[in-house]
Amino acid sequence: MRTHATYQLIGARSHQCDATATYTHNGARAYVLCDGIGSSDEVRDWTRTAARRLARAAAHRSDAEAGLRAVYEDYAAEPERHDEFTRYELPSACAVVAVTAPGKPLTVAWCGDARAYVLTPRGTLHRLTDDHNLRRVFGGSRNRVTSCLGSPETDEERKAKYGHPAIESVSRGMENCRLLLVSDGAYEPLEDSNRSLESHLTGSTKAAARAVAAMAIGHAGPYPDNSTALVADLRTR
Repeated sequence: MRTHATYQLIGARSHQCDATATYTHNGARAYVLCDGIGSSDEVRDWTRTAARRLARAAAHRSDAEAGLRAVYEDYAAEPERHDEFTRYELPSACAVVAVTAPGKPLTVAWCGDARAYVLTPRGTLHRLTDDHNLRRVFGGSRNRVTSCLGSPETDEERKAKYGHPAIESVSRGMENCRLLLVSDGAYEPLEDSNRSLESHLTGSTKAAARAVAAMAIGHAGPYPDNSTALVADLRTR
């Protein structure tokens, strides 16, 4: 039986600009979900590449935050991202990374408003991430993110402006949990319609990922966003 699966729907967007990736290195496995900002060929292709880069970097470091920081800093070092006339034309994405490694707790790191959850064997769903958007910071729009992959700002610059660093991270015991990574197009419609995510996380990983993504589209109204869910069963080693 597959231990992880991804399901995506394009919604009403012109392009599928969500992307997922997994990578395993020396027993460490990284799971990544990126939500590209915008809808174009360039954003789609850049986000797919970024997801693969994140998965490799995080697995090689056996740590979600270390992997995300390495890739974040690589993009931030690109000169054009510091040019006020070109920086806003360059692709960027929200990102969430989770890593399991032998003898270590699950680590999760993120920038933006893609989310990570774990479902315990008792059926309790825990959200591990805290959105980087104006709703969190000022009670403003949830559609305006306050950090993302592709931004040149440092932790200190983001914290001074928004009260949180560019990247945040958590760790926790795996406890034979089910991991869920989701884009905002997957969780927001279910939240808005008071539907529980955990009720869709039953069955195989493939069935669960499909249920989350498809139910979100079904409750999103006339203009659904890209909807992506990655589900993985995590076993204590």
